[in-house]
Parts: sequence; C-alpha cells; structure tokens
Amino acid sequence: MTGSSDLELVELFQKGNETCFNELVRRYQEKIYWVARRFVNDHDQADDIVQEVFIKVYSALKDFRAESGVYTWLYRITVNVALNALRKQRIRDFVRIDEFFDTAGDEHEQPDSIVEKDEQQKLIEEAIAKLPEKQKAVFILRYYEELSYEEISAILKTSIGGLKANYFHAAKKIGEYVHRAS
Repeated sequence: MTGSSDLELVELFQKGNETCFNELVRRYQEKIYWVARRFVNDHDQADDIVQEVFIKVYSALKDFRAESGVYTWLYRITVNVALNALRKQRIRDFVRIDEFFDTAGDEHEQPDSIVEKDEQQKLIEEAIAKLPEKQKAVFILRYYEELSYEEISAILKTSIGGLKANYFHAAKKIGEYVHRAS
C-alpha cells in the first residue's frame, strides 16, 4: 500500500478499504501540521487543525473526484481550516504568530547580534499578523512553503495574477512595517 499513488489510495478507500485513509494520513500529517503551524504558530492549535482537516478529509474522501491532486486538495482544506481558526482567534482578541524563523543563533554570534535578529524577527511576525487573510495565506504558502503560483492558485482557487498581486502587496507591507518600526 505504501507504493500506491495517492489516487490509487483514494480509489481503494472509495471501494471500502479504510486502511488506505491511514496511509494518506501517514503521508501528509507532518506537512499539514507545518502548514497549520505557520498560520497559528501554536503546537496544540496546529494539532487541532490537523485533526479537523483529516476529519473533513475522511468525510469528503468518498466524493473526491480527482479534479485536483490529493495533495492540493489537502492544502486547500488546511488553509481554509487554518483561516477559520484565525478568525475564531481574532474574535477572542487573541492573534499571535511567532516562531516563523529559527532564532537559534550561531554559538560564535555576538549577543547584540542575536538580540537584533530577535527584534527583527518580532517585527516581521507582527507585520505578517497584520496582513489581510488572503495576503497572509499567499505569503505563507509562497514564501515559507515555497509553492509555485500554480499550486497556490489550485489551493486558494484564485487567479495567478491575483496571487502575484497579493504576494507583492504582502511583501511590500511587511517591508514598510519593518522599516517604520526600525
């Protein structure tokens, strides 16, 4: 079963072989976790999102029509669940995005350099947190997940031109925010 393609696993699942679902979870659980984690940046909340994603996937897998790849479909669900989690979080007035960057410094790095990097990181995190949802999603998927515009277009169901504009505006806003605060 580990040698089967994603679509083969889906077809087998649709024919009643539920162990195929476990293989899909095994293949994508970590990737889904890290996408969710970049949106919410809280381990427990990211775990909750992963669980919710796979509950949704399990329920919808019987109707999967392969109009996109399984991986693209999972990303789309993850982004939607993560954005919904952020909306709920915002309602509770608790929005926090941190640890996007590795703050572990080189052991030979000077303390003032480490502090400066930490301050820069916090500014970038604050800027990302202030982005509109669509720009935030495009920025995270393009910059951190290194997905192509075509992949992001399939996930967010948006034109490539619109994605490029959103990414450009997100990067510009982040740069302006950091420049103003420095």
